[in-house]
This record gives sequence, structure tokens and C-alpha cells, in this order.
Amino acid sequence: MIAVIFLLGLLGVVLFAAASGAAALPIGEILMLIGLFVLFFGSGVHIAAVLGVLAFLTGFLFSDRAWWLFAGQTLWGPSSNFVLVAVPLFLLMGEILLRSGLSDRLYRALNVWLNRMPGGLLHTNIMSCAVFSAISGSSVATAATMGSVGLPYFQNTAYNQRWVLGSLAAGGALGNLIPPGITFIIYALITETSVGALYLAAVLPSLLVVGLFTLLILAHGLRNPLPKPPPLPLAMKLRALRDLVPTMLLILLVLGSIYGGFATPTEAAALGVVGSMIFAAIEGRLSLRMLNASAEATARNTALLGLILFGAYLLNYILTIINVPQALAGMIAGLPLPPWAIMACIIALYFALGTFMEGFSMIITTVPVTFPIVVALGYDPIWFGVIVVMLVEIAQISPPDGTVMYVLQGMRPKPAGPITDVFVGVMPFLLAYLAAVAILLAFPEIALWLPEMMK
Repeated sequence: MIAVIFLLGLLGVVLFAAASGAAALPIGEILMLIGLFVLFFGSGVHIAAVLGVLAFLTGFLFSDRAWWLFAGQTLWGPSSNFVLVAVPLFLLMGEILLRSGLSDRLYRALNVWLNRMPGGLLHTNIMSCAVFSAISGSSVATAATMGSVGLPYFQNTAYNQRWVLGSLAAGGALGNLIPPGITFIIYALITETSVGALYLAAVLPSLLVVGLFTLLILAHGLRNPLPKPPPLPLAMKLRALRDLVPTMLLILLVLGSIYGGFATPTEAAALGVVGSMIFAAIEGRLSLRMLNASAEATARNTALLGLILFGAYLLNYILTIINVPQALAGMIAGLPLPPWAIMACIIALYFALGTFMEGFSMIITTVPVTFPIVVALGYDPIWFGVIVVMLVEIAQISPPDGTVMYVLQGMRPKPAGPITDVFVGVMPFLLAYLAAVAILLAFPEIALWLPEMMK
């Protein structure tokens, strides 16, 4: 409801600007699109179908091109783009790792080093999710994997279950932000920016978010102390580091090949799949049955993402033809507000959309409209890519429609508590994430320093 009110308020601003002569906006088209979107989305129609139907309806009404011409030409681009091949490859790598048992070894090794800190296992949740994110590229995959590994550790303990669920949800949401997040690939495809530069720009913001989460758990642990487990000998801690070796080697293989200039993101994803299969074989988990299950899960997720991507590309093409993004960009850029205030409005729009719209769909449907505005305001496209991905991550843990939260709710041992436990538990981490976005808005060099250094 908040998001709908916000969209209506934005429409009011557009109408006012058009009436005052600030921009020549296609008012009829905007009204129709907003009305149909709310109608279809509110009725529960799948987002890919909504985007496709809106594209064809708008094309029939406002374009003189035959639908088979604009559909074929538009869909050929994303369907034949080499960069996009990285998406199913990263998904496949995550599925193989989930079934090979490496995630459990990762969690145990980190727990040996972190369980005596104030907050205990909550730190293990965040750090294991952060490390796993560096090889999975997906928030849902990270939350599903580390949730299945981490939740059993908290059974019959004195930990606050809401904080347990909140830390796993927030850690899982890091999957798209920490390179090699697949959302960066989609953003780069839409905006024609460099995937490698986006990955570099995301490194320090990722550390910022993890640092804020760690401080938050430390504060919670100091306010609500729990009995500490007995200290372990240093030799045992050092032996536990062996369980981190496969994960570290995969991170080095994937990210090292990208940053070293030896491979493109797509080629690095293929290397990651091969590496994950090798480690699964070493663990004795590699089999045709396991590979078949991993491939089936990857195919389902890829088909879902592909349908959304194709529908969004069709709609974006038609919107460009009827001048909606250009007119909105010119109108907003011409408002009598400083650039930071307009940027704050865009961030607020994304936050509102995230309360009812899935993050991947949100980035595909909004970036073609917001990107020209941000560029016209003088902001760096690479910096904006990091901001957008962070906002998509926030959408993943924003009630009532955060995907990651429902993934964790489905993994809770039966009888599971209400979903509101996850909603309440994730709120402190949601505020910490918003604080990270505000810091990045005030200090954009946090994201831009590494790409500039690499140049």
C-alpha cells in the first residue's frame, strides 16, 4: 500500500510538471501503463506475463510497427548476448556447491573462529553468507544454502530466534552485492557498462555492509550476553582452516581470473562450474543424479529469469519509442531541486517498490527509466549500479514481499513459527543496509576508488 501511494504521488508530480510546461510527457500512456500494471500485479499475474502483455498492448496502441517486427528484433539482443550466459553458469555452480557439502564445511570452519565473540553464532551466519556469496552470485541461493546449514546449529539454544532468522536473511541478501553477483550482469547488459568495473566497485561497499552487520550483532551480543563455549586450542583452530581451502580456491579461480584479466565474467563462471565439480568429486558427492538435480534447478531458475528479462526488454523498447523514459528523465532533471535530493527521491522510489515487487523484476523494469535521469544529473553509472544492486538486496529483505525471508521461513524446522518472526528479526539489519546506502550516497568514492585505481 505504501508503494502504491508513492507511485500515485510520483504520478501527481509528473502531471503537475506537464501542466506547468516543464516537459512534454505522454500522459495518456503513463496513466494506462500504471493502471494496467497495478491491475495485473494486484490480481496475482506472474510478473513476466505482466511485462509481456503491457508491451504488446502498448505497442498495438501507440506504435505503428507490427508486433512480430519489434518483438523479434528486441528479443534477439538479450537472447544472443554472450555476457548473459554467465547467469545460468553461476546458478549451476551454486547448485553443485549446495549438494556437494562444501557449504557445511565452510560454516563449521568459521564457527570455530567466531563463536566466542559477543553474538556468537550470529557472526558465523553473516561471515559464512558473505564468503559463500563470493562464489554463488545469487541471494536466494546463498540464503537457501546457508539457511539449511546454519539453522540446525541453533536448535535447543538460548539464541533469540528472530535475530537468528534476521542474520541469515541479511547475510543471504549479500549474494547479489558481493562479486560475482548476477544482478550486476543484468545491470551491465541494460546500461552497457563494464561488468568488471561493477565488480570492482562493489568490493568496498560489500565490506561496509558486512562491517555494519558485524557491529550490529556485537551490540546485540553485549546487551544480551550468552554463555561462551569453552576456548579451543590454537592447533584445532588452524586445522579447521583446511575446510576453507576449497571455498577460497573457488573464489580465487572465479574472481581472480576476472580481476587478473585472464577471463571474462562468463568464462570465469564456466571455470567456477568446473572447479565446483572437481571439489564435489573430491568429496565423493559427484554423480549423475547430483548433476541432473543441479541442472534441473538451474534450468527452472534460468527460465524464470529469462521470461522476466524478455518481457522487460519488450516493454522497455516500446516505452522508448513513445518517449516515456526520455520525457521523465528530462522532467525530473529539470526540477528545481539539487541533484542529491532527486537522487534521494529515486532511492525512496526503489525502497517503496521493494515492499511489493521482486528485486530482479524491479531492476529490469526501472533501470531503463532511472538510468538516463542519473546520468543527466552527473552521477557515475558504475556508482549507480552499486546503489541499485544494494537497493535490490534491500528489496529481498523488505516485508511483506522479500523473497529471501520466505526462503528461510520454508526452511525452519516444523512446527515453524509465524513469518512475522523473520520480518521482525530482519528489521535491524534492514536499517543497517539503509545506513550503508546513505553513506555511499554521501561518499561515492567508496565505490569508485577501486575502479579508478585499476585504470
